[in-house]
Amino acid sequence: MKNLTTKKLTIIGLLTALTIILGLTPLGFIPLGVTKITTMAIPTIIGAIIGGPLVGGFVGLVFGFLSIFQSITSPTILSFMFYNPLVSVLPRVLIGVVSGYLYKLLNKLKLNDLIACGITGAVGSIVNTVGVLGMAYIFFADKISSVSSGLNASTVLIGIAAANAPFEIIANTILVGLIGMALLKSRRKI
Repeated sequence: MKNLTTKKLTIIGLLTALTIILGLTPLGFIPLGVTKITTMAIPTIIGAIIGGPLVGGFVGLVFGFLSIFQSITSPTILSFMFYNPLVSVLPRVLIGVVSGYLYKLLNKLKLNDLIACGITGAVGSIVNTVGVLGMAYIFFADKISSVSSGLNASTVLIGIAAANAPFEIIANTILVGLIGMALLKSRRKI
């Protein structure tokens, strides 16, 4: 673990604290009918941008465990899906890892910080949506249909994606773009 510097540990600590605060307040999971829109990918993606894939993956791990906690303490009709860590944790870790490597690539391409961070925010959000809903379909298609008045599971999950994804992608693109750019700019001045 020679790559785990004091700076990276500090970033992990701060973003983990922010993730926990978001996860334990209504700011992290905003109810929307039978599902919830999440802002919790933002610290994960920011961690990946400023600390790399390892930092992003760790913050994503915390996000995933908080998803399980939220599903137990504030359930919806589809919360059962999030008891499985392959649905709730794995995709959240992947947000951080994919975002970290994507930002490194965009940085090598010499993209403007705002653009690189915004693209990373959008892709991180897409990784979350596709990962969670894809794993939910793989493990729970029959159960999703049974609790959804017999609707086809793919119809239900596409409906959730259509309701959530646009808001999450827009929010992540803008917020990660602005926050990431500001943090990168301030880091260069230090």
